[in-house]
Amino acid sequence: MTNSNPCVILLVSNDLFCDNRVHKMAMTLYSQGVDVLVVGRRLSESLELPSVPYKQKRLKFFFKKGPLFYAEMNLRFFFFLLFQQFDIVTANDLDTLVGAYCASKVKKKELVYDCHEFFTEVPELVDRPAVRRIWEKIETLIFPKLRSCMTVCDSIAETYRRKYNVDMEVVRNLPLRLVSREKATIKIPSENIVFYQGVLNIGRGLELLIEAMNFVENACLLIVGDGDIKSELVELVKNKKMAGKVFIVGKKSFSELRGYTNLATIGVSLEEDRGLNYRYALPNKLFDYIQAEKPVLVSNLPEMLSIVEKYQCGEIVTNRTPELLGNQISQMLNDTEKLKKYAENSRIAATELCWENEQHRVLRLYDKLLHLRKSM
Repeated sequence: MTNSNPCVILLVSNDLFCDNRVHKMAMTLYSQGVDVLVVGRRLSESLELPSVPYKQKRLKFFFKKGPLFYAEMNLRFFFFLLFQQFDIVTANDLDTLVGAYCASKVKKKELVYDCHEFFTEVPELVDRPAVRRIWEKIETLIFPKLRSCMTVCDSIAETYRRKYNVDMEVVRNLPLRLVSREKATIKIPSENIVFYQGVLNIGRGLELLIEAMNFVENACLLIVGDGDIKSELVELVKNKKMAGKVFIVGKKSFSELRGYTNLATIGVSLEEDRGLNYRYALPNKLFDYIQAEKPVLVSNLPEMLSIVEKYQCGEIVTNRTPELLGNQISQMLNDTEKLKKYAENSRIAATELCWENEQHRVLRLYDKLLHLRKSM
């Protein structure tokens, strides 16, 4: 990183391979003449990172999970930042905020907080009140002192405004305009593909979706992603004897993922109403489906409901039992005229719901702290 350009460091707790939001943020800043360094973690199973014009660095941690991992990560981030030249450090989510906040204070540099989700309301914490209280305490201590914040939807922004009297820039996790319609090569015994992409964690409705496929004829379910419950999902498919109908592939880089999204007949996002984080969910996969001009089927949750109703690009889940969900999927697949209409509406929506139209919000926030080149 040179001294002639402003420098921004982005901190994340993942291994960078699939973090499309941070990649888009980095590219937007880089396009404005900013030297960007993205710092994450290196896992034993981490794949080689794709080539990008900005700098990337992965730190290897001794602890893999739990409180010692988070303590080590923030301590390592803190000391790493102490020996770096930068103008702004961006903490992506609450789990990276402590190290970034402390380093910004010591070095008297600016801090931007990018809240990707309602962290203290994720399902992994909702059922663990003691751990949740620790994160809430961290949030309460730091959040009211933040000056530059962004998040992914209006509902989360309004909740934090009421809670801490902090205004947040809303930067939705919209995809770049999809140019390629090339499809990934994968052998699936049906042209009708019910498609899910993203993290495989609790609360995503994946178990329900798999069981619902028992009631769907002439279609297959394709799941692309990785996460905490992947092995459980693989076992469920095995136990339900659905190996020829449900296909679970590993995580793909954001460039590879597009080819899989293009395979979809219907894209699904079935988050459960488990805490405010999922209630206010506005998943990037929903926008990826729309960008690929696909009909969508989503949970009856306010942010997703608002998008689907506004653009008339799909349907809302009416019942969360396997049989009735399966029937709804079947009815969608069998109504080809309605599918064509949903796909056409997605095509229209895609011209509006893209990163090229959203990134000005990023530039507006950073321009308050840096003098950016106005070329957008």
